[in-house]
Amino acid sequence: MKLVFATANKGKLREAREILGPAVELVSPADLGVFDDVPETGTTLEQNSLQKALAYKELCGCDCFADDTGLEVDALGGAPGVHAARFAVDIARRDGLPLPADHDFSANVDALLRELSKHPGEPRTARFRSVVTLLLDGETRTFKGILEGSIAMQRSGSGGFGYDPVFIANEYPGRSVAELPDGTKNTISHRGKALRAMARWLQERE
Repeated sequence: MKLVFATANKGKLREAREILGPAVELVSPADLGVFDDVPETGTTLEQNSLQKALAYKELCGCDCFADDTGLEVDALGGAPGVHAARFAVDIARRDGLPLPADHDFSANVDALLRELSKHPGEPRTARFRSVVTLLLDGETRTFKGILEGSIAMQRSGSGGFGYDPVFIANEYPGRSVAELPDGTKNTISHRGKALRAMARWLQERE
């Protein structure tokens, strides 16, 4: 089975290949010569995930799945939420500062730590939510995963991507997700949970 994963993120591709296994020939849009950037204009993870899946299915001409992930920090009222990938841009606009690039996760982490520093003493509990939308043989299926944890006071670790250096999963309280081996991270990750649910569904329909 050949599926397009609507992402250019090599870390996500590696994670998905490990979870889906050899039964799925997983390719990226770039592997098919597609380099279009699809805007994410939805207000929910479900909307963005479906929007990307539909767009890349048409662009690539193949069955496709896409994910969208949000980070909910309780002390920030659930922010950055669906805007996790452009949190630094949102904060810069709010404060009248120069705008960083979209998807600049170093800037996003800086913005998150600065915002949390304004809430001393409040719990730093947080969670990642992932939604994966699969378009296969005319069907649309949605799979979800959640990873509960908290936000560290500072970065640690060099693995992973995104907010991993400051996210501490409840299952491994002594280390950030960026300090966990890839296999361990895949076992507990929000995206991994959604992808494993998708893998189980694919196996059951065979």
